[in-house]
Amino acid sequence: MAAPVVLLLNATYEPLAVLSAQRALKLVNKDRVEAVSSEDVTVAGVDQPVSVPSVLRLKVYVNAPRRPIPRWTRRGVFARDGHRCAYCGRQLKRGELTVDHVIPVSRGGRSTWGNTVTACAPCNGRKGNRTPHEAGMKLLIEPKIPRTNYLLASGDIPASWKLWIEL
Repeated sequence: MAAPVVLLLNATYEPLAVLSAQRALKLVNKDRVEAVSSEDVTVAGVDQPVSVPSVLRLKVYVNAPRRPIPRWTRRGVFARDGHRCAYCGRQLKRGELTVDHVIPVSRGGRSTWGNTVTACAPCNGRKGNRTPHEAGMKLLIEPKIPRTNYLLASGDIPASWKLWIEL
């Protein structure tokens, strides 16, 4: 069984970190946080188990610096788009993945987060050296810089967290 964890929100309700239940209990005892969720996790105490809310909010705003924009890579584009073609929406396997430039390279388009999407070979060929509008194709995925101020969560995410983090 995994150790219990708690979601920590900034005073502005932005997710900051995932804490161990023991660390969360220390913040509660120091009166630095307030409960946001009615759902609790249990921490082993000296005499008996202690309950800690599964989502806590700092009482004072903490200036958390933004992470730099990640470097553009083909693999990053594929991951951002969920390995789906931006034009037909088909789930693609590793060998079927291609990068399409929304504004073609021949027209000054660059390999940037805002100008590239994942495409299957048939859709990429059909679009060719044109913009999606000129080719009569609609983008299903908005090409944008991936969020880097997110929390990585693996496994089952507690239901009480889903309101506060984007999935």
